[in-house]
Amino acid sequence: MTGLRNILVIKLGALGDIVQVMAPAAAIRAHHRDAQIVFLTTRPYAELARQAPYFDAVWIDERPGIGNLPGILRLRRRLRGAAFDRVYDLQTRLRTAAYFRLMREGLRPEWSGIARGASHPHSNPARDRLHTLDRQTEQLHVAGISNAPALPDLSWAAQDIGHFALPADYVLLIPGGAAHRPAKRWPVAHYVALAARLAAGGLTPVVIGGDAERRLGRTIAGTVSTARDLTGETTFGDIVGLGRGARRAIGNDTGPMHLAVAGGAAATVLYSAASDPALTAPRGADVVVLRRSDLADLGVDVVAATVS
Repeated sequence: MTGLRNILVIKLGALGDIVQVMAPAAAIRAHHRDAQIVFLTTRPYAELARQAPYFDAVWIDERPGIGNLPGILRLRRRLRGAAFDRVYDLQTRLRTAAYFRLMREGLRPEWSGIARGASHPHSNPARDRLHTLDRQTEQLHVAGISNAPALPDLSWAAQDIGHFALPADYVLLIPGGAAHRPAKRWPVAHYVALAARLAAGGLTPVVIGGDAERRLGRTIAGTVSTARDLTGETTFGDIVGLGRGARRAIGNDTGPMHLAVAGGAAATVLYSAASDPALTAPRGADVVVLRRSDLADLGVDVVAATVS
């Protein structure tokens, strides 16, 4: 497509959202083949975005608060100075809709999103009841892009996992999640029982997570002698690579599950009433979603049965 030379794509987080936005990002890149495309995100996801084949530059949004006038003015200068032709606001929250108002009046770019005055508004009143991927696909369609891929593909992010020296047949366990939302976690005792079941069947349980999940990794590996604890040791690219090599990835509704699935992993994702898989579940060729109002009621047998 010609005419639009300078494009901004906005997505600030969290990790699962960043993974899923790579599907519309691929469509935007294909549609604006010759344009300069800038991605605006937050610091934790900037390096992953820089690896993506869809963006020419990655900017970090410091998310200045309403009382941080110098920060707001810096952001305004940067947005205005870039002279964007079109903005795809894929965050579509009040914060990023307000960025439309920061643009110079009379010289505002074309805008895809929910900002009042947007040239390409996504005004479907049911938009917040759509799965993230469906909502973004519809938003792009309104903006004239009809070729959005159904699934994000992060195979480009996969790192070589040889340095972990894992056995050929392993199952990836992701027992962590947001610390402030404990209801989204399957009990660690259940993960221990699942790891024991996998080990008895000749499969190696491999536990991953961030620094905050080290205690979970030690608990599982300390009980099941053949389990490998990689908590605190993996990058985003490592998680993609580990998912690609695993018999299956099993975990809670958390960002690393999205990474594993988008890299090509078969997966079992565990949901409680605290979140809705119809809106947020990772999608892939082989994804099983298991849900109970209280995850403590989800039996180990049920989860183990998803591992062929």
